[in-house]
Amino acid sequence: MVPEWHHVDMEQVIEEPRKRITARVSGSVRSTLEQAAELLGSTVNQFVVQTANQEAQRLLERESVIRLSQQDARKILSLLDSPPKPTKALKSAVKAFKGSVRAQN
Repeated sequence: MVPEWHHVDMEQVIEEPRKRITARVSGSVRSTLEQAAELLGSTVNQFVVQTANQEAQRLLERESVIRLSQQDARKILSLLDSPPKPTKALKSAVKAFKGSVRAQN
């Protein structure tokens, strides 16, 4: 069964207004972009937008995902299951932090 919210009439879909991005490039860069776009059967604009978006998504994923080895993942899970007792330095840092937060409020 498909949820009720999944049924959307095409007339109700509202597209977000598009924004323009422009770039000045050298003749050799333009030529390279034209050749690459032609190989994919797209316009230069389509190629640039698609490629830039793919690279942006890759970069955002790389910067927002933490990758761990199996050994490191086991260590983290072990620490979560059995955290060490707070050290004197940690207790002092927490106290200083709480004091600074109260001072800002």
